Amino acid sequence: MEKVTDWVSLWRELVEAHSRRWEKKKTGKEDHWQDKAHGFNASVKRRWAKPDSHRDFVISLLDTNPGSTVLDIGAGTGGWAVPLARHARKVTAVEPSAQMIRLLRENLEEEGLRNVEIIRGSWPDVQVEPSAFSLCSHAMYGYPDLPAFIHSMTRATRNTCLMLIRVPSHDAVLVRAAARIWGHGHDSPNFQVAYNVMLQIGVYPHVYMGEPDQWEPWISASYEEALAEVKQRFGLESRSEHDDFLLDLLKSRLTFQDGGYVWPQEVRSALVCWKGSG
Repeated sequence: MEKVTDWVSLWRELVEAHSRRWEKKKTGKEDHWQDKAHGFNASVKRRWAKPDSHRDFVISLLDTNPGSTVLDIGAGTGGWAVPLARHARKVTAVEPSAQMIRLLRENLEEEGLRNVEIIRGSWPDVQVEPSAFSLCSHAMYGYPDLPAFIHSMTRATRNTCLMLIRVPSHDAVLVRAAARIWGHGHDSPNFQVAYNVMLQIGVYPHVYMGEPDQWEPWISASYEEALAEVKQRFGLESRSEHDDFLLDLLKSRLTFQDGGYVWPQEVRSALVCWKGSG
């Protein structure tokens, strides 16, 4: 009999594996974003300078529901909170990082926006009043209990829940690496796993697939540096039986440009939507 995948367990395993990787990279600072928030903020602004079909769709929801409130889970530096606040009566921005919140406040002040309430904390541990819409943009990857995360969003939302989540290409470098090392093609929490978790817990969402992501690609100084990144991602220590395969894979997929080895753009985002109950 074919083994049935427990998608809830797989999500948890991937989150925990990803968390172990970040534990090894910790600098001892309480706020992981303390030294990275400014760079992240700049990259978000460059990203939002380009067209985005998901942004257009979400804004259209608010424009057809005037006076709506929005819950922004994992608000970061305001990549979504700022445009949402221009079209909503009120935005509640939930964010655990103090440094991210400082930059979020600066961005709101720069735009002259006064209708954003900021709550410092992690979802779903915070208490919020139900909003008409809720949005979580790539902020669920660190939470191992995805059903609890989803159910909490549902309860906090009167109209529609919206979740943006990464969709790797079926033949992406890290997908092929995961298939070789772990025996399945999931290098980290992603849309394929999350969608099946939803079906497993009785949530049946609509999905709007976006264009290939326009974030800046990864660049490695050498094939050896790229190999070290892949090995760290999968928890491989020193020399491993997979090294030759991984190095050959990287050499076949990375391209040399302007003095660096550029990773291919192999990820897009899916906007997953389901009905709230709050």
